[in-house]
Amino acid sequence: MSLIHETDFGTPLSPSTELVTLQIDGMAVTVPAGTSVMRAAAELGTKVPKLCATDSLEPFGSCRLCLVEIDGRRGTPASCTTPVEAGMKVKTQTDRLAKLRRGVMELYISDHPLDCLTCAANGDCELQDMAGVVGLREVRYGYEGHNHLDAGKDISNPYFTFDASKCIVCSRCVRACEEVQGTFALTIDGRGFASAVSPGGTDFLASECVSCGACVQACPTATLMENSVIEAGQAEHSIITTCAYCGVGCGFKAEMRGTEVVRMVPWKDGKANHGHSCVKGRFAWGYATHKERMLKPMIRSKISDPWREVSWDEAIGYAASEFKRIQAKYGRDSVGGITSSRCTNEETYLVQKLVRAGFGNNNVDTCARVCHSPTGYGLSTTFGTSAGTQDFDSVMRADVILVIGANPTDAHPVFGSRMKKRLREGARLIVADPRRTDLVRTPHVEADFHLQLRPGSNVALINALAHVVVTEGLVAEAFVAERCEPMETARWRAFIADPRHAPEAVEAITGVPAADLRAAARLYATGGNAAIYYGLGVTEHSQGSTMVMGMANLAMITGNIGREGVGINPLRGQNNVQGACDMGSFPHELPGYRHVSNDAVRESFEEVWNVALRGEPGLRIPNMLDAAVDGTFKGIYIQGEDIAQSDPDITHVTAGLAAMECVVIQDIFLNETASFAHVFLPGSSFLEKDGTFTNAERRISMVRQAMPPMAQYADWQATMLLSNALGYPMNYSHPSEIMDEIARLTPTFAGVSYDRITELGSIQWPCNEAAPDGTPTMHIGGFVRGKGKFAITEFVPTEERSTARYPLILTTGRILSQYNVGAQTRRTENVIWHEEDLLEIHPFDAEYRGIVEGDWVAVASRAGETSLRAKITDRVQAGVVYTTFHNPETAANVVTTDFSDWATNCPEYKVTAVQVRLTNQRSGWQDRYAALREETTRIAGPAAAAE
Repeated sequence: MSLIHETDFGTPLSPSTELVTLQIDGMAVTVPAGTSVMRAAAELGTKVPKLCATDSLEPFGSCRLCLVEIDGRRGTPASCTTPVEAGMKVKTQTDRLAKLRRGVMELYISDHPLDCLTCAANGDCELQDMAGVVGLREVRYGYEGHNHLDAGKDISNPYFTFDASKCIVCSRCVRACEEVQGTFALTIDGRGFASAVSPGGTDFLASECVSCGACVQACPTATLMENSVIEAGQAEHSIITTCAYCGVGCGFKAEMRGTEVVRMVPWKDGKANHGHSCVKGRFAWGYATHKERMLKPMIRSKISDPWREVSWDEAIGYAASEFKRIQAKYGRDSVGGITSSRCTNEETYLVQKLVRAGFGNNNVDTCARVCHSPTGYGLSTTFGTSAGTQDFDSVMRADVILVIGANPTDAHPVFGSRMKKRLREGARLIVADPRRTDLVRTPHVEADFHLQLRPGSNVALINALAHVVVTEGLVAEAFVAERCEPMETARWRAFIADPRHAPEAVEAITGVPAADLRAAARLYATGGNAAIYYGLGVTEHSQGSTMVMGMANLAMITGNIGREGVGINPLRGQNNVQGACDMGSFPHELPGYRHVSNDAVRESFEEVWNVALRGEPGLRIPNMLDAAVDGTFKGIYIQGEDIAQSDPDITHVTAGLAAMECVVIQDIFLNETASFAHVFLPGSSFLEKDGTFTNAERRISMVRQAMPPMAQYADWQATMLLSNALGYPMNYSHPSEIMDEIARLTPTFAGVSYDRITELGSIQWPCNEAAPDGTPTMHIGGFVRGKGKFAITEFVPTEERSTARYPLILTTGRILSQYNVGAQTRRTENVIWHEEDLLEIHPFDAEYRGIVEGDWVAVASRAGETSLRAKITDRVQAGVVYTTFHNPETAANVVTTDFSDWATNCPEYKVTAVQVRLTNQRSGWQDRYAALREETTRIAGPAAAAE
């Protein structure tokens, strides 16, 4: 193995389809019109010297190192900013050019520390490389006079260092922050000799920098350098893998020294991220080797007993015997399992297989149901498939972007950066959100409309938008006539045209001015390619499925489906939410979204699995917990999920767990749910196993093992051990064999294999004979179900409403630096940006209650109460409060209720009636978490000491 070096062509690829032929150093080359001379030379294999140019940024032409000679032209133009022309004859190597380039390099080196042997970038420095390329052997100018060698270092950021003495002011970092990330946090301060890179006149930590790493990636010297490289030295080999955070699914090179990760570098060929990253994927990987990792299996008879470390054989044997005992005593349906949206497709597939074939029932569910199951139901009903319609690149062809209930710059930042790039190019933006997110107004981006609706009124809003389209003659009639069911269309059009759906009629419900609703609807319908991107602010409602169908209706009635730049695009929260759904993690569906009652489908699995399967759906998570409280459900196997923190109505969740006789947790940390466990099986991080993740655009990407499993087994192996101990044999030697089985049994995965994924880089399902290379855009020419189906979307107000006792509405969301329940990111330096969850409250509501910034406040609902600090802001509207759910000390979900989506049981996290008051007490949940940390420290103490 060796380091993977990616070719840098100097300037971006031209999108033109027109071809131009020219000569470079006497050799003919044909490239798209608009290609730079530098890139054309690189396509030939000729590397023109460069410092300010890189193919992730637009050409800049400042370093004067890439000079070339062109027949018939005076001077020596920069090859990076000179476009090719037909018949052009270029020379990249002449005596004149060599002399000029050496002179330029002398000037750079005369004001640069000559500490190459001790420099962290030694061996990976473009300045060093270019000095060799141009044949620099001496520097005539010396170090007399003014220079920048004593410029200081900025070490404020926990992940990288800025050493101004090594800066050559090439502007690559500034341009990366602008062009790639879109934050505009960096600038060139001063002019001439005084020019210097500045993060807005302050240090990096205090600036607008979001620590995405784009500047570090772009820097050609050691000016911006990862602290991990400074401390550990250069890596010696690379492993291509996929990020294990959000649903964007970024490709990374894990750069290694033996089994130690030196740094994570975004992979240029990553189809989801194209070489970009965010603070989590780029830097927050230290949790994988954190001292609190649980590395030994543990068991205990009662949850009040202390944990006892045991061998894998004893732990697996004990768990299997307990499950057998429980089923013998309480019946076959008394146990079940929960799959993880953070584990691989292969691991998720095995857990649902274990439940169906090993336990003999369909009691399997997943956290994907508590976030995006309405996506599956709604899109399947209207379009015929349970997933988003586009790839991420499609946003670059959108003319109008409608973002509903999503905060992509925080929750899906790499995609958010790409969306902002398209908006800077001129696309129009509509944001529908109860809170003013960054997208509403950010540098060089401002929404045309912020539809600041009241939580719980989504369906009324989407119906009003569709009403305007239908009643104002904005329907794409030809599309609808050709592509949609005529009878359902006529029924829906009559329904939606009813005056009760008019913007004026729903204004009192949504709180959005009717004029804004009408103008936004017109923009969406007439502004060109219109795309919808949505998140949990859509699905986590009692009408989540209805809202998804409402968005599908709007897309169909305007013809915005079935081509690039349009579509319905769910932004999945976790790295493998899509995959967990695909793999059959729901109690009513086998892999590929096929119902368990379908005899033919079930028989195909029975033949391969060699076991009879049940045809009746099993229990969902809330049903399992209800049954546990009732005394009929007694055992559960939970892989990689912390339902005692992430699921709604924590009091009910913990009561259900406490009533069980055998709770088996498989995780890398001792989480909240483990407080109720009898068996703890140590899990493995994404760096310790092979497999695949499927991101929000249906993209299946490889996860490759970079280090051996710290706890001996990868998660898929542990599941096999348990299944074998239960008496149902599983004997896979590698996850590729599991994927082969998935492909045999799942029509949309029929063409998927590890070899094929490696060949193509990634694959978007459906991948089969009809689409051997995958399907970037769905529903081209026709819907999967045949004709699109318009669904009646009656607005039904949630039963969870504000009252005199609970006058405020709580809604929740995520923040950039933290991830989900924080188990991973809280064990990294990301806590420097967000060490606790805060309650955002409007100034009016705060003043009414006597609350000032930083006060401890109690948040109480009919389900429970917790406490946290207040943040006074007009980001939220009066009557609405908001918090994140990343910290277990907050236990935000102790106040969320058991209301859920009518079709899927997806919890209504986004609408909880609460009261907020001043308090001087921390909640009991803080004390519980402190006790868990003490237990973790006690168990992990020897390992931490050894480390």
